[in-house]
Amino acid sequence: MPDYTYKSSGTNSQGNHYCARDYGSDAANSNSYHYSNSDGSYYYSNSNGSTYYNDGAGSSTYTSPSGYSTTQSGDGGKK
Repeated sequence: MPDYTYKSSGTNSQGNHYCARDYGSDAANSNSYHYSNSDGSYYYSNSNGSTYYNDGAGSSTYTSPSGYSTTQSGDGGKK
C-alpha cells in the first residue's frame, strides 16, 4: 500500500504532464506534485519539503527542506 493517494494528474494539449499526490498530515509537504513539459524541463515539489527543477538543457536546481539551494549548470560546473 503506498503512503500517498493520487489527487490529480493529466496532460494538456501541449504535451505537458502533471501529477499531484497527497502524503497526509505527517509529511512536511503533504500536497506534493511534479510536472514535466514538452521542452524537456521538469519540476518536483517533494513530500519532504525539498524541490528539484531541471530546465531540460542540462541545468538543475535542488532546494533542500531547510532552504539551501544547489545549482548544477549545463556545463557541469556548480554555481
